[in-house]
Amino acid sequence: MFLSYWEINRWFSEVDYTIVGSGIVGLHAALHLRERFPESKILILEKGMLPEGASTKNAGFACFGSLTEIMDDLKTHSEEEVVQLVEKRWKGLQLLRKNLGDAAIDFKPYGGYELFLDSQSLAYQEATQKIRFVNEILQPIFKAEVFHKEVDRFNFKNTYEYLIFNPFEAQIDTGMMMHALLKKAISENILILNNQKVTAYNENTSDVSVALGDFSFTTKKLLFATNGFASELIGQAVKPARAQVLITKPIVDLDIKGTFHLEQGYYYFRNIGNRILLGGGRNLDFEAETTTDLSQTELIQNRLESLLRKVILPNTDYEIEHRWSGIMGMGASKRPIVERLSEHVYCGVRMGGMGVAIGSLIGQELAELV
Repeated sequence: MFLSYWEINRWFSEVDYTIVGSGIVGLHAALHLRERFPESKILILEKGMLPEGASTKNAGFACFGSLTEIMDDLKTHSEEEVVQLVEKRWKGLQLLRKNLGDAAIDFKPYGGYELFLDSQSLAYQEATQKIRFVNEILQPIFKAEVFHKEVDRFNFKNTYEYLIFNPFEAQIDTGMMMHALLKKAISENILILNNQKVTAYNENTSDVSVALGDFSFTTKKLLFATNGFASELIGQAVKPARAQVLITKPIVDLDIKGTFHLEQGYYYFRNIGNRILLGGGRNLDFEAETTTDLSQTELIQNRLESLLRKVILPNTDYEIEHRWSGIMGMGASKRPIVERLSEHVYCGVRMGGMGVAIGSLIGQELAELV
């Protein structure tokens, strides 16, 4: 990298805080650092043309966990941990709305639904039996009942007649959200450089040397907000998890509005105007989907198409317009990792597939560590 004096002086000299990753966490961390340290020089480095992980590739669910996902979490986490996780997600969503405003993220409070296939009789029975219990443990957060049964008015096929409805769930426009966040960061004099991959870093007595290929610079503090890519540089207990997604062309007279979940949240779909976005399926092959490769697989795409054809849009003509993938950060626990790694290095990673919900809060917590 052959940089001029001007480039080095303006972007890479006397840097106070360098954040790796320009997604939801990284941008919120930068904005909160700007609040705390108004005169500081803040630099964000992003390895992609746009945020590379899931921040611009997610489905735009303003959610905190479907009923069966919360039930599943209760099998591997304590009740207190699960309630704390839901509370963090809920607080994070409110912080995102407060920071950007509902209009800027196209917030639509249509509610969320969980549906059950005819073949899932046991899961359906367990879920309906657990509604009261889950509502009770979430009562302190929402001060109301979160989940209740509702008759399916969407004419889904090969599913149970009743859906589980959650009035607190909503949808957002992911592109608008990230555009608003980037715009706000730039307006706060936060420097953002794309297509800059950090290849190594070395901690010194009073600062950190950061390598971008053959070029390096120093920063007083280094913060990692790389979520699913965390293990590449900082070796945290985070595994990448690919999420495959497809979207249809516009559908005439589409009467589906809301966010929808199946099978503990492993499948999810929503309307975007008069289109259907559908994603998920990594539970078909966890090993293959533990990857940072952004391509798609025939196994999962076939399953998504089958759900569209047999369940979601059984009597409707539609065409698939586009497919993509995003990379989430998972681990044995769904609790995010927000830690000081050493004297001058910090991380906020492992969003557990809930980056939209908790990303803003984790970014703030990360900035508070400094």
